[in-house]
Amino acid sequence: MQAPAFWQGDGLLAHFLSPFGRLYGAVTAWRLAKSRSWRAPVPVVCVGNLVAGGAGKTPVAIAVAQKIRSLGLQPVFLARGYGGKVHGPRQVVLERDEVGHVGDEGLLLAAQAPTIIAHRRADGARLAVALGAHVIVMDDGYQDPSLEKDIALVVVDRTYGFGNNRLLPAGPLRESVGRGLARASAIVLIGEPYRSDISAKSFPSQLPVFQAYFVPGPESALLAGQRVVAFAGIGRPEKFFSTLRAIGALPIACYSFADHRPYTVREIQRILDESLKSQAIPITTAKDAVRLSPEQREKIVVLTVTLAWHNNDERSLETVLAQVNRQHLAP
Repeated sequence: MQAPAFWQGDGLLAHFLSPFGRLYGAVTAWRLAKSRSWRAPVPVVCVGNLVAGGAGKTPVAIAVAQKIRSLGLQPVFLARGYGGKVHGPRQVVLERDEVGHVGDEGLLLAAQAPTIIAHRRADGARLAVALGAHVIVMDDGYQDPSLEKDIALVVVDRTYGFGNNRLLPAGPLRESVGRGLARASAIVLIGEPYRSDISAKSFPSQLPVFQAYFVPGPESALLAGQRVVAFAGIGRPEKFFSTLRAIGALPIACYSFADHRPYTVREIQRILDESLKSQAIPITTAKDAVRLSPEQREKIVVLTVTLAWHNNDERSLETVLAQVNRQHLAP
């Protein structure tokens, strides 16, 4: 899905849908309270959020896995595989699986570390343990009560926050902010501080806040001053378009698609034709690129991003991860 514009405001439609949001919130709260969780024999780190749509969970999950690996431990990703047909539990094999099987995020994660796709997260965790996981890193699943979490990192986009602070479908919230943050171990706040009023002080004082931001990949140096035709099918495509402008690219057309949505040959060909006619560079995100055919990917530039941490937050996160692992192994 693509986050609708009214989720950022408090207009008539949001007010009209609010009763449905309260019902949604009540059902979520009941499900979280009544469900029984399975505790894995290895630590489980959940990277989730409170809103529907993209907040940057997958890059954070990848960064967390890298930190775990730097501690000499083997991370295994656990994801639902949105957009794919596989219910799992099943390990992603890049040489075998396509985006239609395991979803775009499944392919992105599997390029970094062993990845399990499972609609039932507890079943996926059992397979991850069987594969030798020292730590399970969940990409999303914060509202899934079937698997107990040792660390729960709530990712918050600094420029979007919690939208209009209303529950689905009146707003982007999957659960109330108060209930959601009550289960969190820490906040990962993403974005440059000068771009928003949201700061570390916006959250409960007892919650650690790790601040990070996205750094465009090396290909960005070649895009400054270049005309581009951009397209993105992510939670909030405007984030990608804004990044292009920030690195000096000159978008002459920007096309937004729904998150996880498969592209048709005709859609991509129209973008390629427009790029050729306008003497512009067709460009998209890494998440979108895995939804393209190999022939299409050869003709389209992919702007990658990596996560960088503010100040000493990277070291603080490493300390938390190491401490939880020691606690989990303690007799």
